[in-house]
Amino acid sequence: MPLESVPFSELLREPTRTAERLLRTRALRLRRRDADDLVLMSADRAEREGEVVDLTTRLLSEIARNDPHLLADLLPRVLPWVQFLPVEAVGEFAKEFVAVAAAASDLGNMASVSVVLTAWRNTAEAYSDPELFAILRDQTSGDFGTVPLPDAP
Repeated sequence: MPLESVPFSELLREPTRTAERLLRTRALRLRRRDADDLVLMSADRAEREGEVVDLTTRLLSEIARNDPHLLADLLPRVLPWVQFLPVEAVGEFAKEFVAVAAAASDLGNMASVSVVLTAWRNTAEAYSDPELFAILRDQTSGDFGTVPLPDAP
């Protein structure tokens, strides 16, 4: 469900009216021109959503611990791109996902879960394209020399 979106300047010009919009929606996306957008939500809602994420993570961890194959069987239904991974990689993905999700939930920062999902999605993409897969599996030969340092920002 997409968030209702408002310019950040609206919050600055009309903070009370903008905040009142939260009564009709779960959160507001604050669009900014020169920076990443922000999300405004009530603290109560953020805490409730955090509890749900924590509970879901703990449940997944227990399911994976009690039946390691169940999660691997379910992943292709939830994330269709998983079908491109080799069977043994699906199990590896499931284990990594649960471990990272549990650790991230414990820290209260789920960013690392997104990194895991992106990495495995990219891996699935490589397996899905035979030409790309052949290039990536091809042996490299020799030393390609020193890699230059990137330019400082």
